[in-house]
Amino acid sequence: MSSLESILTRAWLRRGPLALALLPLALLFRVLAGVRTLLYRLGLKKSERLPVPVIVVGNIFIGGTGKTPLTIWLAENLRGAGLLPGVISRGHGGASGAPREVTPQSSPLHVGDEPLLIAARAGCPVVVGRKRAEAGRMLLAAHPDVNVLITDDGLQHYALARDIEIVLFDGRGVGNGWLLPAGPLREAPSRRRDFTVVNAPEITPQLARAVGGRPFRMGLAGDFAEPLMRPEDCLPLGRLKGKRIVAAAGIGNPGRFFTMLRGAGLQFQELPLPDHHDFLDRPFDRVDADVILITEKDAVKCRQLDNLKDDPRLWVVPVTARIDPALAEQIVEKCRGRSTA
Repeated sequence: MSSLESILTRAWLRRGPLALALLPLALLFRVLAGVRTLLYRLGLKKSERLPVPVIVVGNIFIGGTGKTPLTIWLAENLRGAGLLPGVISRGHGGASGAPREVTPQSSPLHVGDEPLLIAARAGCPVVVGRKRAEAGRMLLAAHPDVNVLITDDGLQHYALARDIEIVLFDGRGVGNGWLLPAGPLREAPSRRRDFTVVNAPEITPQLARAVGGRPFRMGLAGDFAEPLMRPEDCLPLGRLKGKRIVAAAGIGNPGRFFTMLRGAGLQFQELPLPDHHDFLDRPFDRVDADVILITEKDAVKCRQLDNLKDDPRLWVVPVTARIDPALAEQIVEKCRGRSTA
């Protein structure tokens, strides 16, 4: 994380001098965002509606809140209910804006790390592209049996009409409650949505009031670790106690990964990395450890790098979202309430 990003991240959690100084820009941002939204509502800017229900999983708090585990959980639950989901995503860092399908052979440089992880874990078609409606059309043409689309992120991408919006928060809530750049929010917490999910150990009354709606709590469980290239040799996390461990995370909120590992009783040194880190700088060359624990999102890139894929110290900690099944039931009911073309 850069020093500027670190300063802003801290400032966004309170209404201090820096946030106050940036408040005029935040007011301008709110006006411009409001005008853009109004243009779509008035039909002056067009939203394309696809022939199947579209579910948006997004956030208004900038940075990582846990959208990828939620997307995987949702895809699995939709399939369990008899639906056939597909996922579309912009694909962070993709080299081209043209839509392309994600395959096991895809490079994260071309499709992004999160879409690769979703394709591997959710077991459903995934297409990335800067224009989500175009990506959705391509996915449906290639997989005509798909009858519901999940868009990973894209809450503010109004060019694609949606049927269900899920807004995800984490334990930081809404920060200082102000919009960018004075605060961490892309939109006001009062924006409409169908469902609110909070990725946190508990939802306090104060947190529930801040995020609004009637939130569902999401927990992330990581109970075991697996060698980077031999997932069949997985071990319970507790079996790693006593080893010299470094935990590394190139995700939006590395602290959440570290907290989960401490909850499993592990002691380790922290190595936070920038979100979507490419690992080309060889960050583990000078690490003195028996075990380096990494996230699934980082693992999709490490497996494709010759200097890392055979490093026996690298162990991946898969995480699974745990959410009240009532959320999936209500989403399925809404999807079935919309007839497809």
